Amino acid sequence: QVQLVESGGGLVQAGGSLRLSCTASGRSLRNYFIGWFRQAPGTERDFVTSISRGGYSTYYADSVKGRFTISRDNAVNTVYLQMNSLKPEDAAVYYCAAAQRYEAGENTDEYDYWGQGTQVTVSS
Repeated sequence: QVQLVESGGGLVQAGGSLRLSCTASGRSLRNYFIGWFRQAPGTERDFVTSISRGGYSTYYADSVKGRFTISRDNAVNTVYLQMNSLKPEDAAVYYCAAAQRYEAGENTDEYDYWGQGTQVTVSS
């Protein structure tokens, strides 16, 4: 079983940047397909981006394409989410999730393990 811990959230002005990290323990992260999701108050948990085990394939929600970049360094068991040109509507709790299956999509049901989340606040 893998444990996931997100970090890097905080308060940023609109147009600014943040880099989130998702660090794994318990098992090597290279065994998992990883996704980032976000959830604002009163809304469902939505897909943001995901990355294949080797890092060769990435997927993005339309709302973040061109602004967010997902990457991973399996040697240090960490996945990153670089967020640029942040908008107030990006404010949410961001979660990383690991899927045991070779490839997962945008549904939360496809992911087996979740972190506790990190808050991102964007001021206008």
